[in-house]
Amino acid sequence: MTEQNPPLVVRGGQLLDVVAQCVRQADILIAGGCIVEVGQPEMDAPQGSVVIDATDCLVMPGLVNAHTHGHSSLGKGLGDKWSLELLLNALPWAGGGLTLEDKETAAQLNAAEMILKGCTAAYDMFFEFPTPSEDGLRLAARAYRDVGVRVQLAPMMADTTFYRAVPGLLDSLPAPHRERAEAMAAASHQEHLAVCAQMLNAWDHDRDWARPALGPTIPLHCSDAFLIGCRDLAKDFGAGVQMHLAESKVQAVAGITRYGKTLTAHLDRLGLLGPRFVAAHGIWLDDDDLKLLQDRSAALAHNPASNLRLGSGIAPATKMRDIGLVFGIGTDGSASSDNQNMFEAMRAASFVSRMHSPDPATWLSTWDVLNAATIGGARLLGMGGTIGQITPGFKADLVFLDLANVNFVPLNDAANQIVNCEDSSAVRDVMVDGRMVLKDRQFVNFDYNQLRLKVAAAVGRLAEANVETKERMEAMAPYVAAHCVGLACNPYHVKRTVH
Repeated sequence: MTEQNPPLVVRGGQLLDVVAQCVRQADILIAGGCIVEVGQPEMDAPQGSVVIDATDCLVMPGLVNAHTHGHSSLGKGLGDKWSLELLLNALPWAGGGLTLEDKETAAQLNAAEMILKGCTAAYDMFFEFPTPSEDGLRLAARAYRDVGVRVQLAPMMADTTFYRAVPGLLDSLPAPHRERAEAMAAASHQEHLAVCAQMLNAWDHDRDWARPALGPTIPLHCSDAFLIGCRDLAKDFGAGVQMHLAESKVQAVAGITRYGKTLTAHLDRLGLLGPRFVAAHGIWLDDDDLKLLQDRSAALAHNPASNLRLGSGIAPATKMRDIGLVFGIGTDGSASSDNQNMFEAMRAASFVSRMHSPDPATWLSTWDVLNAATIGGARLLGMGGTIGQITPGFKADLVFLDLANVNFVPLNDAANQIVNCEDSSAVRDVMVDGRMVLKDRQFVNFDYNQLRLKVAAAVGRLAEANVETKERMEAMAPYVAAHCVGLACNPYHVKRTVH
């Protein structure tokens, strides 16, 4: 996207200013994919500027998804009463057997849903089994670019299987399930690190659009040698690291059992925590854990809708805000929260913050939530100086909400209504890098109908191929559930659920 185009001027709209925490009438001048000026209505514009009519629109920054899994977009709606551990047990059939083309299709679907729902950038922990591949990551990055979504792409990896990571789980399984679980193997950390080193060294994507990162999935699923290797690799290449941290009580209890300290304290001992580290979920963090993250200038991706969907608990987001810990809002993957709707995730973040205290003064405000879903998310992606704000010098990543939509009728308080009323149906147009990628809810340069055909073909083929695997894992599920529920009934020094 290097060719020169005439300047654009967005006229007649109301602007959501997250920095100033206000909504106001304003025009926006755009050139070279960036915001040049935000001025009064009918401000002067260069001769030959193309006018974009935003009358009866609310113009807001593109939302930033702090945590997703693009590979899992083909798995939405597969599970019912899944805990996190039951989801992990189901992954061999719910997300197994994807070809390279399937991975590209899944990433395209993830990106397309985000654009339709007002999100223009994401941190994606993208999974390939048994280890990441250069071709898979290249295709995933290209898929996001083709649809029009910026991405921080972190290959999700483990060198320990789920069944060996949870203390006592293997021994709790009766035959033949134990033998099957014992036979499952993860790739070695040496294999993972070699692929990632090659990826980081050869990365040739435009970093305004796609940046590489590392995603050692869960501390318990990664040997210390692997985590230290990720730490060193990230430091050598200046790459980000995102991990699922203290997502479930099972993990929190198991961390104390294995390490004699919290998962966060263990990661800190290994030197993982730092300015480029992002913890995903962080439900079962205690005050010392939060302070460690804040002291190390780390950040957190808050996924409230997914946390509720899996029954994992309620993350202490108000404490994060109060201590100044940078946090963004994420959807999680479609296999665990079933959609990529950042508006839903924002509303969930607002609502669950009210469960921590009866005092409304302590709850997350509308502006807290909007900040986390834009500016906070941008900082998590390492793009805090370029996206997430409608500010001169920032990328022109804009979402146009139709104020004629019933969610904004009557228009009492636009900011409150984004968080409390909007469900993505008011998203009319989306601009990324100064170019419309969605116009009147239709993709401009991307064939969504062709994508639907590819998705249907892939899902049908995968469902047929995974029939036997599904039967095996479903038969194992009651034993996994019983053992993990038992672990979760052990006492822990923080409380994050209502039971």
